Amino acid sequence: QVQLVESGGGLVQAGGSLRLSCAASGLTFSSYPMGWFRQAPGKEREFVAAISGSGGNTNYADSVKGRFTISRDNAKNTVYLQMTSLKPEDTAVYYCAADKNRFGVPRRQAAGYDYWGQGTQVTVSS
Repeated sequence: QVQLVESGGGLVQAGGSLRLSCAASGLTFSSYPMGWFRQAPGKEREFVAAISGSGGNTNYADSVKGRFTISRDNAKNTVYLQMTSLKPEDTAVYYCAADKNRFGVPRRQAAGYDYWGQGTQVTVSS
C-alpha cells in the first residue's frame, strides 16, 4: 500500500531554516504530483506547495512564496520542502500528500490528494 513518511520537523527560531522530507513507497512516484499542506492548532489544513511528477512545475501559497521551495528526487522517491526565513505563523503540523491523478498538474485543493503522511511538527519561536 501507499506510505508517505515525513521527517525533518523541529523547533527553530524565527528567521531560521528547516528542510522537510517525505519518503514515498507503494506508488509509481515519478508519475504523481505531490503536495505539502499544514495545519495549525484550531485552524483548517491549508495548502503550502505542490510539484508535478517531473518536478518541472510548482505551485506555492502566497504566504510562503519566496521563502519555501518544494523539490523532489524521483530516484529516491522523496519530496522536499526547504523552508527559510521562518516565522512564528509557520508553526504547524506539516503533511505531505500524493495526488489522486497521475500526470496531473500540481494543485492547491486538499480534496485532490488521495494519500497523506502522518505529519511532522514545525515550531517557530519568536
